[in-house]
Amino acid sequence: MKLIADQGPGYAVEDFGYPNADKILAEQHITLKRGDGHILLADCASGTDLMEVWSRQSERICFRVTGAGGYLTLEIPAVYAVKGNDYKAAVDMSVGSERKSFDVNKNAWTSVGESADEQGRDFMLVEIRATK
Repeated sequence: MKLIADQGPGYAVEDFGYPNADKILAEQHITLKRGDGHILLADCASGTDLMEVWSRQSERICFRVTGAGGYLTLEIPAVYAVKGNDYKAAVDMSVGSERKSFDVNKNAWTSVGESADEQGRDFMLVEIRATK
């Protein structure tokens, strides 16, 4: 017979899932999936140096980048512009089965998705990557 004390402590496994993603989806209609914890959803009025994402569905959505950089996978439909911050950043977007990557200008606006597409198609933002 093996006692529970003989089994040792359990292990915590990090799945990198975004905290409170269900609540954010219900309140803001954006899906935050996975990340390394260095790109976080932020209140747009909470300060400067935020990355701003503009969507026809959700309007303005802001993210704070911390540390040396990070990544976040997400789903925000109908994104047409991104304003960069002090980080070098790129966003991946999809329309149907097609995927496109856009470099984001530091501290300036970058046309992405619909506004950068000759056909004006409705793109979904699926990943943000940033480095110092």
